[in-house]
Amino acid sequence: MKHIIPILLFFATFGIASAQITHTAGGKVDQNADKILKAAAQKFKSGAISMTVTMVNKDSQKRETGRMKADVLYKDGKYRVTFDGNVIYCDGTATWHWNKDVEEVTINPMSNSEEDLMNPASILANYSKNYNAKFIRTEQNGDNIIDLTPKKSKSYYKIRFVINNNTPKRMEMHNYDSSCGEYIISNFKTGAKCSDSDFTFPKAQNPNVEIIDMR
Repeated sequence: MKHIIPILLFFATFGIASAQITHTAGGKVDQNADKILKAAAQKFKSGAISMTVTMVNKDSQKRETGRMKADVLYKDGKYRVTFDGNVIYCDGTATWHWNKDVEEVTINPMSNSEEDLMNPASILANYSKNYNAKFIRTEQNGDNIIDLTPKKSKSYYKIRFVINNNTPKRMEMHNYDSSCGEYIISNFKTGAKCSDSDFTFPKAQNPNVEIIDMR
């Protein structure tokens, strides 16, 4: 589960960009960061999106310690994340975590906490309150580098986004213990076909799965 949290943070960050302003550490609006985030956000507002996210954990020496791949479907705050024998569904009000290995589904309500990275809606509503955004540079290949720093103390001190041609390519989560989580985005496609049923656990098709409802 811990690997999935930054993916949801990724959704939330770009989903809010077109509705909020961004600030530097000094409190001034960073116009470059704001412009790039808004342009990238439009792709999240153009309909359903499908993508592949490769998650790479690195230790303090920047050596790879783990790797996992997830397939993601996202639309208007709803999502489905498929990874390593698990599926997480969210319809905007609750999440279903289906562990196929043990044939069990756990249902949880969406948290009301603005600090909860598992709740995209809360992060969207409080983005400008919780983070500062700063444009760092544009690389020769067109990659735009933007850093987000939390205003309150977290286990991480920086989230770095790489955006090219208004499309997110990579997210890096830099922790205080010098470890880093890198999230590489590939197969990013807009206009994916989906319906509301894609964001809820298909109970009728899986009658033998045990359901634990924590709502």
